[in-house]
Amino acid sequence: QARLVESGGGLVQPGGSLSLSCAGSRTVWSTSIMGWYRQTPGNQREFVASITPGGITNYTDSVKARFTLVRDKTTATVTLQMNNLEPEDTAVYYCYSNRGPGTRTDWGRGTHVTVSS
Repeated sequence: QARLVESGGGLVQPGGSLSLSCAGSRTVWSTSIMGWYRQTPGNQREFVASITPGGITNYTDSVKARFTLVRDKTTATVTLQMNNLEPEDTAVYYCYSNRGPGTRTDWGRGTHVTVSS
């Protein structure tokens, strides 16, 4: 099972920015799709963004113009840069990795993001 370690998150005012990073092993980083889901109380986890080993990104519509997901080969991490945050972005954000549809998905422990004035 892949070990994914998340960092970042916290409290920010509406319109502010935060970044979330997720570190995996070099094998995971180089062979797996990595990305983020988020979850609010009482709701299922929803997809936020993903990036393939080749650098192809995918975003849910509500974050496309505001979030950017990048890969860093040096640190074997993926980082989600979140700009112009809205209260609706408040959630626990989970890093994940898998090798495509139908394969096992591994999860990080989650990190809290709170957008509030």
